[in-house]
Amino acid sequence: MRGGQDEARAPVLQFTNCRILRGRSLLREDLWVREGRILDPEKLFFEERRVADEQRDCGGCILAPGFIDVQINGGFGVDFSQASEDVGSGVALVARRILSHGVTSFCPTLVTSPPEVYHKVLPQIPVKSGGPHGAGVLGVHLEGPFISREKRGAHPEAHLRSFEANAFHDVLTTYGALDNVRIVTLAPELGRSREVIRALVARGICVSLGHSVADLQAAEEAVQCGATFITHLFNAMLPFHHRDPGIVGLLTSDRLPPGRHIFYGMIADGTHTNPAALRIAHRALPQGLVLVTDAVPALGLGDGRHTLGQQEVEVDGLTAYVAGTKTLSGSIAPMDVCVRHFLQATGCSVELALEAASLHPAQLLGLEKRKGTLDFGADAGQGLVWAPGPLRTWELPQYSGWCSTGQVGASLCPGGLAHHHLQPGPLFPLGQASWRMRRGLVGAAWAFVPCTPPPGTLAPGPWAACEGLGCPTQIVLPASVSPPAPGWLWRWEQSFSQG
Repeated sequence: MRGGQDEARAPVLQFTNCRILRGRSLLREDLWVREGRILDPEKLFFEERRVADEQRDCGGCILAPGFIDVQINGGFGVDFSQASEDVGSGVALVARRILSHGVTSFCPTLVTSPPEVYHKVLPQIPVKSGGPHGAGVLGVHLEGPFISREKRGAHPEAHLRSFEANAFHDVLTTYGALDNVRIVTLAPELGRSREVIRALVARGICVSLGHSVADLQAAEEAVQCGATFITHLFNAMLPFHHRDPGIVGLLTSDRLPPGRHIFYGMIADGTHTNPAALRIAHRALPQGLVLVTDAVPALGLGDGRHTLGQQEVEVDGLTAYVAGTKTLSGSIAPMDVCVRHFLQATGCSVELALEAASLHPAQLLGLEKRKGTLDFGADAGQGLVWAPGPLRTWELPQYSGWCSTGQVGASLCPGGLAHHHLQPGPLFPLGQASWRMRRGLVGAAWAFVPCTPPPGTLAPGPWAACEGLGCPTQIVLPASVSPPAPGWLWRWEQSFSQG
């Protein structure tokens, strides 16, 4: 009783002049919050006789649920698949940094590793609520080691495993305790996999199909046993074939349990999945699409060599490879960039793009009553994404000139732009830069920026930028015989980003 009385006395915050993502629509309504919960204003007024204690004018912004990333391998130099005595501090750092990219809940993901790594790391990553300190941890995603050798991708072959006679006992021997585990990715064509799927689902663990050479029949049988997710669709699986579409065929299969559809992860970073493939998947099953980053520890860092579990990864521009190969090894794009690229590539509505990173992953994990929604009674707390006004893009003008693709990291707060860092990138002729723009990601730049150059800048000539949910930043400088000096670009970009 006392808890209810304390809650009733807690201050009520009212967000005004905003558009709320609710019921698959953007509604021009106010949002009322108390003690981390979204309130029904009618009940507040008529039953409690309360009004807001504080109002915040959102300036026409969109208020949307916080993003949920169910596949992220690390970031900012933190590798979740590296065993240490203080795994928790690394998880906390990533949780804090991804808030500025709109992610308020996530599943730390471990790639294929030896058993001793799982035994040491998993107990140190408990489920944890989010807040101003960082995004909440929903449980660990174990991607491997029970996957296909042919489709292992960046997973080290030496540590791959198959199921032995006592299959689920083998799972427990490999991972140790499963208390902190939320998702397990496995290949359904492995012997005894159906037994394992049933046992994992009985423990409340989501089973995902991936890194697999399974045909459609094996995939359908896995779903009939309880699997509900596909790990990074199109990547690390058999390509679609008209006589046997493989795992991809689950999107339109008529042999799934009645009333159910499959959820599937998509890496919309401009590298892993061609825009045409994004459109095919989206149009086949829009309500099942879950945006994931599959971000590696190099997220937020520059070119060079980094780790991913037991392997070394080399980052070159927008792409991460297993060192010494051309095998893709996760992504270096944060979730807000993936939302932006998905929106541009598919031409879908803003509402659907936002829900693909919030409501859909919440539904996958059975959390849609609390997360991924702004319905009355749902979690609020830090679970709000501020997005400036209308989401719009300025196309690059067809001028000759040079384009800087420096990296700008910034977070949006109610007070405006919070400048974090600026790292000049390489110069490209305008033609190449325009091509990269059409892919939706330019350099590795993302920022919330003003829509006009600030007064007094050195380059008042042709330029273009986009603003919105973690957009790329483009600056086009006047034509010149040779590229301007990097130091000159630094000064101009710094002035621009802080304007």
